[in-house]
Amino acid sequence: MINAAYFAYITILNFCIAFYLISALQWYSYKIKRIFFHYHKPLWHLYFLIIPYFVYVFSFGFSWFSLMYFVLIHLPILYLWNKGIDKKLILTAKVKWFFAFVLIFNIIFSILSLEISFLFNLLTLPFALFFLKLYELFSNFYYKNKAKNKIKNIKNLKIILITASFGKTSIKNFLYELLKDKFNVYKTPRSVNTLLGIVKDINENINEDIEIYIAEAGARVSGDILEITNFLNPQIVIVGEIGNAHLEYFKNIENTRMTKLEALSSNRLQKAFVHSSTQKSGENIEIYDNKILNIEANLDGLKFSLCLNNEEFEFESKILGEFNAYNLCVCVLCAKFLGVSIENIKKNISKIEAVEHRLKIISKEPKFIIDDGFNGNLNGMILSYKLCETYDGRRIIVTPGIIETNEDENIKLAKSINECFDFVIISAKINASIFKKELTIPSVFLKDKSELVEVLSQNTNEGDLILFSNDAPSFL
Repeated sequence: MINAAYFAYITILNFCIAFYLISALQWYSYKIKRIFFHYHKPLWHLYFLIIPYFVYVFSFGFSWFSLMYFVLIHLPILYLWNKGIDKKLILTAKVKWFFAFVLIFNIIFSILSLEISFLFNLLTLPFALFFLKLYELFSNFYYKNKAKNKIKNIKNLKIILITASFGKTSIKNFLYELLKDKFNVYKTPRSVNTLLGIVKDINENINEDIEIYIAEAGARVSGDILEITNFLNPQIVIVGEIGNAHLEYFKNIENTRMTKLEALSSNRLQKAFVHSSTQKSGENIEIYDNKILNIEANLDGLKFSLCLNNEEFEFESKILGEFNAYNLCVCVLCAKFLGVSIENIKKNISKIEAVEHRLKIISKEPKFIIDDGFNGNLNGMILSYKLCETYDGRRIIVTPGIIETNEDENIKLAKSINECFDFVIISAKINASIFKKELTIPSVFLKDKSELVEVLSQNTNEGDLILFSNDAPSFL
């Protein structure tokens, strides 16, 4: 009876900790270093990692009190915690293998705990993580080679790689719209921008009829984009605006710039279109943002003109935001380089729909709602605020501020919010202390994102404009 109860207790303990640990790892791209040194909710570690082991050791492996604690207290709290977070664990193959390793080592070390010392059970999670790493190394090697051979065997495939501090996904989607009538073109889905994400996409979705493959490259550390570039060897590269995104990892803008410019290291590079903030020039490199002559942006859309070969061309689009003129500009240059006529480019730009969560109008009545949840850079956010300022009515903003940047940028953001809005809802705790000091307009600070619907219902009226500006998952 004691042995059965002990095994049940050990299994509950290990799987509770494993569930929390793999959830945190999935949020932070499976980087153990990041969940220990860049984790935004350290108190969660205290309850879901440290206290369970403390109870186990304090109970010398087992007691009826510890069993009741995990069954009646810890499990229900873990359930409620998981129910409340908005970024739930996705059961990928990697996660399933992790739980399989946990089960295997849970059995092995439970037996050793009973036969030799209860301390053996403390090795279950470390061993599961170690074997998960081995699985990852072998599977990554296999799938990378498979994807590499697949794109190598597609005749005349042209690869376009896009990177920037912000705007990568918008540029990718806009460029796809300009090229799809002339070519059989494929783009990476959603915001897939890591090497393993690209590898998975190629293996699952690319076919031999594809003529152009458009991929975006993101990075957290130096070398990330170089790894993607060496894998894809793109013929065309777009390096968008360089800014202070992800300063938590890059430390300064120069490190960011050098990392983004790793995209130019392709040994098949034919043409690169770069933003002036890259401070890069050279053969086959064209700076795109100096081609724009004027921009008109309002809540009805966007007009801009470009100077191409000493001739001025005007473009109109339904999408919002002055910054999108620059995103469209580089797409125009790239499409023109690939042989698409200006007439077709103009026609397609006029039909382009807003990218989801990027200044997309959700409704105009009874409330004017704009979703800009994926806009997380200072310049883009401030431009969207200036755009909202033109609205003739009450203006409300819902935002967590800017994530992974310095305090100065959030101070500047708060000042812009004061100028452009009548009411603000701060939707995350990560920057709350800064906004409490800097905001001068009426505001509400959410304790939990689940409160948002009720707060909006109580504080907004028909005819109000509501901007959802950036977003942050509940673990921030």
